Amino acid sequence: MRKLGIWLTLCVVTAIGIVIGWNWHTIYFQPQALETSYDPGSVAQAEVAVVAPAVDGDRLWADLEQLNFRRFTESERDQARRYIVQQLTDAGWTPQFQEFDGGINIYAERPGTDPSAGTILLGAHYDSVEQSAGVDDNATGVAAVLEAARLLGDRSTPRTLKLALFDLEEVGLLGSFAFAKDATRIEQLQGAIVLDMIGFACHTDGCQSYPAVLPFTPATTRGDFLAVIGDQGHMPLIDAFSRAARRELPTVLTLPVPLLGPFTPDLLRSDHAPFWQAGIGAVLLTDTANFRNPHYHTETDTLENVDRPFFTGSSQIVINAVTQLLHSRNSMATQSVPQRSQSTPARTTRL
Repeated sequence: MRKLGIWLTLCVVTAIGIVIGWNWHTIYFQPQALETSYDPGSVAQAEVAVVAPAVDGDRLWADLEQLNFRRFTESERDQARRYIVQQLTDAGWTPQFQEFDGGINIYAERPGTDPSAGTILLGAHYDSVEQSAGVDDNATGVAAVLEAARLLGDRSTPRTLKLALFDLEEVGLLGSFAFAKDATRIEQLQGAIVLDMIGFACHTDGCQSYPAVLPFTPATTRGDFLAVIGDQGHMPLIDAFSRAARRELPTVLTLPVPLLGPFTPDLLRSDHAPFWQAGIGAVLLTDTANFRNPHYHTETDTLENVDRPFFTGSSQIVINAVTQLLHSRNSMATQSVPQRSQSTPARTTRL
C-alpha cells in the first residue's frame, strides 16, 4: 500500500473544501453526517431488503496463512497468483489474466441478471514491498476478495460482480492503471471498491495518529475503525458502507473528498486512483496504514500482527455493502451538493 502521503493530503483537501464553501460543519470534528438529496436511509428502504451472507473467519484466516510470504519478485508474485487462481476456480469462477509491462492482473466476472444495471468491481493488490511479507498490506484485502468470490459467486443479482487482483501496486499502481485504461475492463462499471490493508487495529487511547496539520479534532485516538475514502461525486457508493455497519462490527468512518485532480496529486496514490481518473466512482477501504500500524512496510507485517476479530469484522462490512450494491439499480452519482445535518448513522461517522 502506497498511502504514506494520502492522509497528509486529506487534511489539505478538507481545508480546501472548507474554504471554498462545501458546508463542512466546522473545522473541529463533530459526529454529524453530511447530507445530500440522496438519503441513505430512504434509499435503503426503497430497495429490496437483502441479507448478506456471513463470512467464514477460519477460511479468511487460512487465506492469510497461505499468503504469509513476501510477494515482490516475479517468482514470489507467481506463487501468489497460483493460489489466487486456484481459490477462484474452486469457488466456481473462471479467472482471466491481463498482462502488462512487468506484471499480471487477475480478474473474473459473475454476470448479473440485468445488463442495464451495470457492474460493481471489488479489488485488491496482491504484491508486497521488498522488505515485507505484506500480510496486512495486502493479503488481508486479497483474502476478503476471495471470500466474496465464495459467498457471492452463485448469488443472483441485477448487477454484475467483477473481481480484480492487481499486480505491482507497490511500485506505482501499475496494475490498476493498466486495468482502468482498458475500456473493455471497465465497460458498464458503476463503482469500484478497493481494499488495501483492512486487518490491523489498536484499542488504546493514543494508538491512532493523524497528520499534525489536520484542521479538525479527529474522531478518536483509538485505531479500531475502518476508514472509507471516496469522492464526493459518488456519495451513494460511500454511503453503502455506512449502511453496512452493525454494532457488533468495527466502526465505519467515511471521508468524502470534495476535490480531485490537480488539487490533490498526492491523494492519487492507491488503486482507487486510476478509477477516479477514469471518471468512475471508487472507494478505498483501509485501516489507515502507518498512522496506526507500526509494522507497515516492515518485515514484521506478518500473520501474528493481524487483529483477527477486526479483520473478520471488516471483511463482513465489505460483504454487507457489496451485497446491497449488487441488488441495487440506483445510480452511484451524488444528486446534489452537501447540506448540513444533525444526525449520523449508528457506529458510523464522517471525518
